[in-house]
Amino acid sequence: MKIPLDHICVKTGVLCPRCERLVSSGDVEKFEVDVMRLLLELEERPEFKFLKNAVYHKAINVNNFLILVIEIKEQITSRILGRLGRALSDGLKMKVRVINKSNTNIREIASQLLYPARVIGVNTLWLPDGTVEHIVRIPRSDSRYLPSNIYALEQVLSVVTGMNVKIRTED
Repeated sequence: MKIPLDHICVKTGVLCPRCERLVSSGDVEKFEVDVMRLLLELEERPEFKFLKNAVYHKAINVNNFLILVIEIKEQITSRILGRLGRALSDGLKMKVRVINKSNTNIREIASQLLYPARVIGVNTLWLPDGTVEHIVRIPRSDSRYLPSNIYALEQVLSVVTGMNVKIRTED
């Protein structure tokens, strides 16, 4: 797996000056070192061999709920991503959701993050000041299935996609 820190530093837990600078500057959070260590251990297992060609982007911790953003070049199913999330949950002792960032479609990324809530659609709103806002629409009845609160999920979607994203419930 391609990670921003050195493999040896992550495996040993002793960071070299370059890796220490990345952690102290905030480019990589302290908890992400443990996530990377667990990912490097999991890539040795045969069911997660696809991780060898994956690229680590970011781990976001929201209310003891971890969203892991990775880019996988191979075609894998959401079932395998769920299995990876469960393996990470067992190792980290927190709920984990894995998002494959290889598809840049906002609807696909939102569907992965908000599952089991359904995404009805994504609207694009052009504001008078020239900014663009994307509105992800979900059924009001599915809002109880969201993995976290709507505000936190909006922040995560905005960070992952690099765009301004809002979540709205509809009847």
